[in-house]
Amino acid sequence: MLLSLAILLVFTAVEAWGGWLSNSLALLAEAAHMLADCGSLLLAVVAVRASRRPADARHTYGSSRYQTLAAYSNGLILLALTAWVMAGAILRLIAPPAVDGTLMLKIALVGGAANFAAFLALSGASSLNERGARIHILSDLLGSMAAAGAALLILELHWRAADPLLSIFVALLILRSGWQLTREAGHVLLQGAPAALDADGISRDLAQVPGVCDVHHLHVWSLTGDAPVVTLHATVDAQADRQGVLEGILGRLRERHAITHATVQLEGAECLDETKHPCHRPRDPPQGE
Repeated sequence: MLLSLAILLVFTAVEAWGGWLSNSLALLAEAAHMLADCGSLLLAVVAVRASRRPADARHTYGSSRYQTLAAYSNGLILLALTAWVMAGAILRLIAPPAVDGTLMLKIALVGGAANFAAFLALSGASSLNERGARIHILSDLLGSMAAAGAALLILELHWRAADPLLSIFVALLILRSGWQLTREAGHVLLQGAPAALDADGISRDLAQVPGVCDVHHLHVWSLTGDAPVVTLHATVDAQADRQGVLEGILGRLRERHAITHATVQLEGAECLDETKHPCHRPRDPPQGE
């Protein structure tokens, strides 16, 4: 991210200068977009550094969620940029100004090469924070490509409306990415269950562990959008080996649901009514029967 930030800082100044000289909204919008992306990358870097702080009495989970907060903030920045570019493009459609297509094309191609280099530098992005930074750079790359396309249309067809029209097209692409990132990060911040996990299905599965009568108060969430966390209460048959039940629950969570961080509270149960108590309900047959 630091390498990408250095590349973008240099070419933000280049595109702003080129957009001002050529009177191109596409380049000016791209320069503003890259400037915002520099801030977003800086935010992402700070979040990574902050997330390395160890847990303490005030932050018992540590500071890893700073990355998710940075991803959410970056999504909001993308949405704000979309609105800004759309408003400017509509004004230019009403009265298209003269644009220096030659200079616009040169600056767009140089900016596109810089964005591509920064994009490659983040090719291993995995967390929401890193993905947010990569989406910003990808939208920059699309913006440079659109600016180059608009410059070619202006040079070949003298179609000045190509500049704001392609700016709108890029803004719509950014809108989609920004909304998806904001929604995913917001879901994590609200402690929503990861999309790949079914909380009800996990409850039903764990209820089949020998000695478990019932599973309730099950909560599934994630701190950063990747590693899931589970807490649950399990009612255990009074005759069951509690240590064995606990190991069975943790083993099933790990092997069937890829959950390694779980907090399990075991609760006792006296099976007084063998016809109604969940300890004596029919269990699912073992797999393969």
